[in-house]
Amino acid sequence: MNFKEVESDQKLSGSYYTPYWLAEYIMRWVLESGSKKILEPSCGDGVFFDALPNVDCGLSVLGFDINNIATATCRDKLKNSKAKSKIFTRDFLQWAIENSMSENHETFDAVVGNPPFIRYQYWDNEMQNRAQQLFSLIGIKFSKHTNAWIPFVIASIKFLKAGGNLGMILPSELLHVLYAKGLRDYLLQECSQILLIDPEDIWFENTLQGVIVLMARKKVDLNQRTDGISIVHTRGKSFTKTDPSDLFANADYVDGDFLKNKWTYALLTSEERHVYRSICSLPNVFSFSKLATADVGIVTGANKFFLVPDSIVNKYHLQAVAHPMFGRSEHCPGIIYDQKQHSENARKGLPTNFLYFSNAEDQLAYKEYLKVGEAENLPKRYKCRIRDPWYKVPSVYASPLSMLKRSNGMPRLILNRLNAYTTDTAYRISPAVGIDTTSLVICFLNSLTALSAELEGRHYGGGVLELVPSEIDRLKVPYISVPDVDISELNEFVKKHSVDEILKQQDEIILSTLGVDEKQVQILQNALTRIKDRRQRITEPED
Repeated sequence: MNFKEVESDQKLSGSYYTPYWLAEYIMRWVLESGSKKILEPSCGDGVFFDALPNVDCGLSVLGFDINNIATATCRDKLKNSKAKSKIFTRDFLQWAIENSMSENHETFDAVVGNPPFIRYQYWDNEMQNRAQQLFSLIGIKFSKHTNAWIPFVIASIKFLKAGGNLGMILPSELLHVLYAKGLRDYLLQECSQILLIDPEDIWFENTLQGVIVLMARKKVDLNQRTDGISIVHTRGKSFTKTDPSDLFANADYVDGDFLKNKWTYALLTSEERHVYRSICSLPNVFSFSKLATADVGIVTGANKFFLVPDSIVNKYHLQAVAHPMFGRSEHCPGIIYDQKQHSENARKGLPTNFLYFSNAEDQLAYKEYLKVGEAENLPKRYKCRIRDPWYKVPSVYASPLSMLKRSNGMPRLILNRLNAYTTDTAYRISPAVGIDTTSLVICFLNSLTALSAELEGRHYGGGVLELVPSEIDRLKVPYISVPDVDISELNEFVKKHSVDEILKQQDEIILSTLGVDEKQVQILQNALTRIKDRRQRITEPED
């Protein structure tokens, strides 16, 4: 995590300005529905207002931005517009709180915009307090992992009139991150239809952040059942060839009842959803929580100090407190961590030792190395500061299995034959009573489980898949007897072959044994490839 002082002005302001062609498409959609009163909560220099028709048709617009230069530019643009306009240089969230608390709060036919992308850690205290107050006023659980765009969207929905339209450009992580769950639930509660335009391309330069266009219509009646969510995939500007009202009206919406945790399920086609659900309902397919538990790895608070290569162990004579550890993909390219893999890592100079100072006398025996940590001010770091002594790491135990927190291709279970420790870059996995560890590792490698990881996990800029324990618990895993599979041979195969090759071999064993036919397996594999490529931003060449 970077500190605020080292981040760019653009990242701190969250300003990634909208291209005109995209603003025009969104504005065209809200105007086609007859909207007369429009809110833009983060108007910048007014690109959305550039798309207003230059005729007197009774339009009025209200815009906010904290940048006085941008709002001045916006006002200049609107001088020649026939629309009535009010552009304020002030914090939209403050106005939103005041408006929410008003007995007759102001409402709008439509809301458009591209709200700022700013992590909570970069907000000033006033903005943090306002966001929390707004969440409380609207009745949504607040998370300190949130991003500035979320309260902007929540307030925008709040101020929409019944039947009003919302068109916004948002991070694609809306679909899957935990901190956006409150917003996802609120959208399903308040909106009758939710359409997401999902581009293969990166629309904003100098950022790895994928975006989507959210087009939503507020319910006329809260008792009205939502039609659900539709995701329209697109490349470049191809979607703009379709009239926005036609795109919204003719989309294939997925019932919101299937989207209670994440919206990634809507990335599947109707055929893929049917196959996925039918396989998940088979008697030998379980949620991971029925087979094992996942716990975070050891939290040292200073990994560079506590996780060291042999050279540091030898230099400071730390052999008595050095224990085998792993926690990175380079530590374990296969599915077994044993003495052979550990020795290979040590030869490469990787940090393969966890330093566990468990006794009071360690302070005297290893004072030379502990002084290194003190010189780096480690005792003042939060995780170290709350310990007594600062160098005694808590919750130290090894588990029979492990799983890396992040993966590029697919998550794997790792058989921990060395009883090595793992840091918080990995999870400690303990099988339930009666579950064979070797069989679980083998069965975990299949397209069904890999697809469920894509649907349950999350990813950020860069496209690496991340899973937290609650998401791991929901993974779908076939658990069957696999007496003919040699795990040592499979370990070598995993090291030398691609994800696709591994899954093809495993599906022929695992999924075929379940009774899944070749056509269903192919549908599953195609869905996995498409969603994984989307995460990694891999696109097919254009014809």
